[in-house]
Amino acid sequence: MNDLVEPNIGAVFRRRRLGHFRDASAFARYRNAYDRAMAELPQPDQIQDVATRFGTVRVYRFGTGDGAPLLLLPGRTAATPMWEANLAGLVAHRPVYTVDLLGEPGLSVQTRPFTRAADQADWLAELLPRLGHDQVHLVGVSIGGWSAFHLALHVPEKIASVSLLDPAVLFGRFTWKVVVVSLGSVVPFFPESWRRRLLSWISGGADASDDEPVANLISAGMRDFAAFLPPPTYPTDDQVAGVDVPVLALIAGRSIIHDPRKAGLRARRLLARGVVELWPDASHAINGEFPERVNARVLAFVDEIDRTGHTGDTP
Repeated sequence: MNDLVEPNIGAVFRRRRLGHFRDASAFARYRNAYDRAMAELPQPDQIQDVATRFGTVRVYRFGTGDGAPLLLLPGRTAATPMWEANLAGLVAHRPVYTVDLLGEPGLSVQTRPFTRAADQADWLAELLPRLGHDQVHLVGVSIGGWSAFHLALHVPEKIASVSLLDPAVLFGRFTWKVVVVSLGSVVPFFPESWRRRLLSWISGGADASDDEPVANLISAGMRDFAAFLPPPTYPTDDQVAGVDVPVLALIAGRSIIHDPRKAGLRARRLLARGVVELWPDASHAINGEFPERVNARVLAFVDEIDRTGHTGDTP
């Protein structure tokens, strides 16, 4: 895979507070893991590096056809390959775009520091018109769900619907367990075996060994990339209630990032056009644990929106 944009490498980017790989060896390790994980995905129909005020965004398009596509937003340190379990099934039904989040490990390259959490929605809002569609259906997992929610607040006219897969910091605050996992992503010399255990823990005991390409990629990003991201803000009740687009929220019953029961209750109470489901057997890695079920639920939701403009469900 040839790149037109040079990655941020080295300490000079630390002084500018831009996401960067720690050194050339770190980027080489990460790039090997990235290419290995990308090889498990369907072949992209288009690869773009799209310029925004905050940097250049790596965008992949899978599938062809008209109509509102899906735009998938990954979790923290995960990038496009984290959708490996879902992509083939989604692309069989409609076009799909994926992005590597700016300021995170991946092939997007940050050129301007984030000074507030809302900046992470600003560059996404700037990206949307470049995709060439009047509207998109957003699908976000974990912090990607947080990004999707704030994008819907910024530019609701561009968003046909939002599907949230155990979103972070939206309907429930972080637990102490998330703080422990975060340490493994910011301490460069954190023991690799411990990092793998933390990944397995947040994923409900899933395989996080070197033989699993996506887990290997996430671990490499935690180890080899330095990020400077403002803490995600917790939305007020008025903000949640103010999202005027259809929202599907799938809350994982075994999630460690928030209290699932309380998160589900808040979502049901506040979302004006929401469909909220608590999946008792799912962990925070809901999209990888139940890919067929997640795909079927998201596709049924967006198909209903396209047909009727509403969900047909009572919040």
